[in-house]
Amino acid sequence: MLNIGRSEIEKLVRSIIMEEYSNKLDDSSKRHVDPSGIMSISLPLFSVSEEDRLDTGNPNHKVYTKDLVSLTESPRLGCGLMVMEDTTFDWTLGYDEIDYIIEGTLTIIIDGRRITANAGELILIPSGSSIQFSVEGKASFIYVTYPADWQS
Repeated sequence: MLNIGRSEIEKLVRSIIMEEYSNKLDDSSKRHVDPSGIMSISLPLFSVSEEDRLDTGNPNHKVYTKDLVSLTESPRLGCGLMVMEDTTFDWTLGYDEIDYIIEGTLTIIIDGRRITANAGELILIPSGSSIQFSVEGKASFIYVTYPADWQS
């Protein structure tokens, strides 16, 4: 019989429950919006799917983005979840971005230099930067952008 510790079993069970639970909830049940406009988001319940895949120009890249607030809710600041797996891709930012790493390690490559942040750390990328986002293994992070409409 396998020698699996209690903490590993708890982690596995929690992961399975959260995966099943989050798939049964729509996005509105993961958020609370006060009439004042203040909102709270239950981030552990959010996940990404194929419909959230970001087109980097390479179909082998595993990059997913999911906006957590809409332009209507927050016309000046954008915020979303990004998940990457074993991918490096080029990107030029026409906006300021802060990335807070939830899980894994995110590396930003600029002019051959590597800036790396691990879970619990953040990276600021100024507007106009031509970079590479790079992840070995899997990483998930929250992005905050200014202006909010980073896609246009």
